[in-house]
Amino acid sequence: MTDRHVVIIGAGITGLSAGLQLRRWAEQAGVALRLSIIESDERVGGKIRTYREQGLVVEAGPDSMLARKPAGPALVRALGIESEIVPMPPSRGGVHVLYQGRLVPMPMPTMLGIPADWRALRTPLLSTGGMLRTLADLVLPRVWKGEDMSLGRFLRRRLGDELVTRLAEPMMAGIYAGRADDLSLLSTFPQLAEMEKRYGSLLRGAMRSRRQQPASPGNTGRSAFITLRGGLQTLVERLVEALQPWAAIHLNTRALEISQTPGGRYRVTVTSLGQRNTLVADGVIVTVPAYAAAPLLRKLTPAATRLETIAYVSTATVAIAYPASMAPPIEGSGFLVPRDEPSFITACTILSRKWPHTAPEDVWLVRCFVGRAGQQDALRLPDPDLIRGVREQLEGLFGLRGRPLFTRLTRWLRAMPQYGVGHREFVAQMEQTLRDAAPGVTIAGAGYHGIGIPDCIEQGQRAADTIWKHLNLPLPADASSADGTA
Repeated sequence: MTDRHVVIIGAGITGLSAGLQLRRWAEQAGVALRLSIIESDERVGGKIRTYREQGLVVEAGPDSMLARKPAGPALVRALGIESEIVPMPPSRGGVHVLYQGRLVPMPMPTMLGIPADWRALRTPLLSTGGMLRTLADLVLPRVWKGEDMSLGRFLRRRLGDELVTRLAEPMMAGIYAGRADDLSLLSTFPQLAEMEKRYGSLLRGAMRSRRQQPASPGNTGRSAFITLRGGLQTLVERLVEALQPWAAIHLNTRALEISQTPGGRYRVTVTSLGQRNTLVADGVIVTVPAYAAAPLLRKLTPAATRLETIAYVSTATVAIAYPASMAPPIEGSGFLVPRDEPSFITACTILSRKWPHTAPEDVWLVRCFVGRAGQQDALRLPDPDLIRGVREQLEGLFGLRGRPLFTRLTRWLRAMPQYGVGHREFVAQMEQTLRDAAPGVTIAGAGYHGIGIPDCIEQGQRAADTIWKHLNLPLPADASSADGTA
């Protein structure tokens, strides 16, 4: 039998996870399968990038993954780097919220900013009127009727503007660098809709969920979040090691278009160093952002151009290290910034407290975020001015003096997909349209079914499953189609 050839476009965590799944199955099934991975950048890993300098371990992108989502921890174990797992230590002081120019402790306990105890309602972040409006959630009729709606509309109708603006939106929408009033409830936090359905109230649901929660959440038994001691880039590096030399990874190579051959295969036109080339494949997995996937797929189906309607937001991270002697006496792992607060920074993590292994004991390491939907002006500044703006606000808030030991700015252009109302149904329609037009081509990645690392890993593995079935190859008896534990 002629070797089957699969092309993966995009060498982020989604594409690499898909590649590993295909390699495992091919080896177990004794099938001859070639794999080409096309990456336009000079490096693999996508938004996973770790700086290892001056004894620091600094993430430019995500700094952890949810342990309760099995695809992430399962892949770590499958790659033999389980000893690298670091659980997040118990919080000391929780998180703060920037309010009227000062840092106010976020009331505890909360669940995604929703009070999970009556004591959490007593906070300077809520006026008496705001607290009473939040309590109205206990008696209000149900808001969710089964159809998608914006996260902001749902939360505001249940909890009121004040709690949403000052607590819930900075935490929930901040994950997406988005605006709660634009994000889809069912594509971001569907558990809230189910909570209302079950308990008739978000407050009641949060409180009961807290009482029912085990003392030690997460797959590690210690923390809901985990990371890797050498940085999340370790995951990428080990994936590449596992794929080579079986897969050909082409860096600085851009895919231009995909078309079908008369025999039902696919031509993938690429360019590298000014030279065009064509790869003929039996299956193609497209893991680049939706706006980049659209022009690749339009020859297969004109409807693919609608993928460009998925909006993406640009952001930046600025990591700064100071001598520990300059560290302020504030507790907690960082602060969130409500949208109505005049601020250069949208959120800040004290990395050396959240993840102590990332810095020596004599270093205080923070990472600040700049830019979110509707607030992009700061990103237009030149690098020195953007860093200066972050430093000035940080030093003003914490009373820092002196020069930092380390600074590192990373810009993420059009990096954060925005799941608008109806996103889930839209993606399902696009996937079906693509299956009908080109059954050997599939899409996966953060723009579709979740932005977290485990979400992207699972999407890559499911894409591999789809292509494997399209090739009509035998699935190993002990293979898992989605969790990477074959």
